Amino acid sequence: MKQVLLKKTAMAATALLALSLASVALAQYVWLDDKGVKQYSDVPPPASVPGKRILKAPGLSSRPAYSTGGAAATGEDNGAANAAPNIAEKNADFMKRKIEQADKDKKTAAEAKDKADKAKNCERARDYQQALDSGVRIGQVDQNGERIAMTDELRAKESQGNKQYLVACK
Repeated sequence: MKQVLLKKTAMAATALLALSLASVALAQYVWLDDKGVKQYSDVPPPASVPGKRILKAPGLSSRPAYSTGGAAATGEDNGAANAAPNIAEKNADFMKRKIEQADKDKKTAAEAKDKADKAKNCERARDYQQALDSGVRIGQVDQNGERIAMTDELRAKESQGNKQYLVACK
């Protein structure tokens, strides 16, 4: 009878020990140290380890470490590339891409507007050159606000300047 009682006590003690070890095994911490090496422990990592490099902790869901294959594979620390990006980082990346796209769209719109303005100005210059070449009387306003006719010398000078502008239009 004593042997049976002793066996049952030993089995209960073994079961209790196994359960206590299982609970300790669940309280594991996994983090990346300064060299990018995974560290496993049942005690929390040092305070110098940033939160984004803690891969597993009790009460914290396990996060897979992203590997870039570069510095992480050689054991070098490459910062946040070792840890999974969190919602804030994903949002920041999205906002950065959104701003870059808006800047790209603005630049494209500005280029299209400049192109349209240049085409309009070239058309005006062609019309003006046609008027200068036609020999029709062209009136101008002087400093006093009076209308005067353009002289032949001024017409030749205007025609030469306008032709230089038209060279850029082709």
